[in-house]
Amino acid sequence: MATKRVITFGEIMMRLNPEGYLRLVQSSAFEASYAGGEANVAVSLANYGMDAAYVTKVPAHEIGQCAVNELRRYGVDTRHMVRGGSRLGIYFCEKGASQRASKVIYDRAHSAISEAVPADFDWAAIFEGADWFHWTGITPALGGHLPEICLEACKAAKERGVRISCDLNFRKKLWTSQQAGEVMGCLLPYVDVCIANEEDAKDVFGIEAEGTDIDGGKLNQEGYISVARQLSSRFGCGKVAITLRSSLSATDNDWAGMLYDSASDQAVFSTTYRMHIVDRVGGGDSFGGGLIYSLLSGYDDQKAIDFAVAASCLKHSIEHDFNHVSAAEVEALAAGNASGRVQR
Repeated sequence: MATKRVITFGEIMMRLNPEGYLRLVQSSAFEASYAGGEANVAVSLANYGMDAAYVTKVPAHEIGQCAVNELRRYGVDTRHMVRGGSRLGIYFCEKGASQRASKVIYDRAHSAISEAVPADFDWAAIFEGADWFHWTGITPALGGHLPEICLEACKAAKERGVRISCDLNFRKKLWTSQQAGEVMGCLLPYVDVCIANEEDAKDVFGIEAEGTDIDGGKLNQEGYISVARQLSSRFGCGKVAITLRSSLSATDNDWAGMLYDSASDQAVFSTTYRMHIVDRVGGGDSFGGGLIYSLLSGYDDQKAIDFAVAASCLKHSIEHDFNHVSAAEVEALAAGNASGRVQR
């Protein structure tokens, strides 16, 4: 089987976090890494052996080049990353522990990608030979011309028969629910596979799972099937994937997922993992990367959701945003090897 090519589009940022579990106000030094929803997905796919390309705009100076180099390090195709603008976005991440929640502070205003214009991206060239296009709701939330650029990208992908996935990824620090609903309502009809969590559908479209208490950790499977069915019915998405997180504390979560297929009106649920978290940021992106890989590999829905959830479970044990695991490691966990015993 020929290697599948996936294009992802969004913002890459520098991530700065205190060492270990220090709070931001305690820290005199910060670890630097690079991150962004769609960049995280591209790295996952490259690690699984797929031809993954990342599209963005970064400054034409050394810090912008650092971001390019970091993606190249993991085999991501960076040839369509545009140079320009004055700054790379930054976010500060304070890792939570026990009952203290994690905290993210953005410093991304006027970043290069947020000031991009449609002429920056030649979608005909970008989608040449592509099989899949992935973006998230974070990208249009950055404002400027990005809603228009996302729409142009989706139209170009559709014209070429490229499958499209989108993670709703609502971020209330970037835009309001009303703004998100208006923009995403125009973009989602182009999407074949919609990815959401237990809050996104409610915050963006007012679609809610009945009988579910997000904060109390009570999940209702039938409610999520209803959410997926409503998203599919309203926007025409062929599949809807929903991540199911029960937060016992910042350190311990139960983690599972559901994949709904509109053609059969059937949903499948994954194994539920109880995770002791090292770093949860990027967990949803690792789910998206796993799902794209498994669907492009021809897995049936049950195997696809099992792979995606296992991939994301492993990511929660890894520092920083990128999911540094192989497909074989994910397959082993999905098959039931969850003991964590030393491999010799």
